[in-house]
Amino acid sequence: MENGADKSGQDKSRLDSNDDFLNQEKSHPKWDTRPPRSKGSQSEPRAESEPETPDVVPTPPQKPAELEPEPPETAPQPPEKPEPGGEEKMLPDPRSAEMPADQMPAEETACRDRLKALGVEFEEHKAEHDAQIGCSIPYPIILKTLGKSIGISPGAELNCPMAEAAAHFMHDVVQAAAKAELGADLKSVNQASAFVCRPRNGTRKLSEHAFGNALDIASFTLSDSRNVEVGPAPPEKDAKFLDTVRKAACGPFKTVLGPGADPDHALHLHLDLEPRRHGGTFCQ
Repeated sequence: MENGADKSGQDKSRLDSNDDFLNQEKSHPKWDTRPPRSKGSQSEPRAESEPETPDVVPTPPQKPAELEPEPPETAPQPPEKPEPGGEEKMLPDPRSAEMPADQMPAEETACRDRLKALGVEFEEHKAEHDAQIGCSIPYPIILKTLGKSIGISPGAELNCPMAEAAAHFMHDVVQAAAKAELGADLKSVNQASAFVCRPRNGTRKLSEHAFGNALDIASFTLSDSRNVEVGPAPPEKDAKFLDTVRKAACGPFKTVLGPGADPDHALHLHLDLEPRRHGGTFCQ
């Protein structure tokens, strides 16, 4: 009996110890106290709530009306049409209106008689007239020589007074200077420009060339075949001769330009009879 009682007591104490262990596990922080999910909650997904349709659908705001631009008080004017070719009109010159008469004037006839007396050879040429630009020579001539022993190349188209002034200057001044400074006679003059229908470079004023009233000289040829060229730095003897000619030209001609005056006249001597106030001259 005593053994049976001991055995039952041992079993009871073993059961008590098991209960204590279970109670300790339940009170442990790792013990999940959340209630288990039901089978139904594990198999069915959570239903999403659909948005409710509003009773009144909102309308988008209206686009503001665009304001039309007001017309200007004065209608814009189209730009002025440029002149044909984009060229500006020349400044007026009374000589542009000169036209040849039915009969050559007495002063023109007398000028030609004086040229013949100097031994100058020339040819008559038809009148030059350009109404648009303004160039005009009513009674031009073509110079073939500047005297009995002085040629000109190529032939130069000039008005008669300019031709006469050039012939006198070559015979009276240049011929004497060539002998004195270079020891030779003047044989011919090489001209760079006579009549040309154009304005002065960079201006709206007509050039004296446009009236056959100017002559450009590029060089002088002597009887010993030497050629004296007009330029910025000629040899010493040539420079002395050219300087004498240039200084002497100021008076018989109203305008004298050459090397040093401006870049346009660096390689020739420009002579003309442009009318000036009080008979003055312009020499550089």
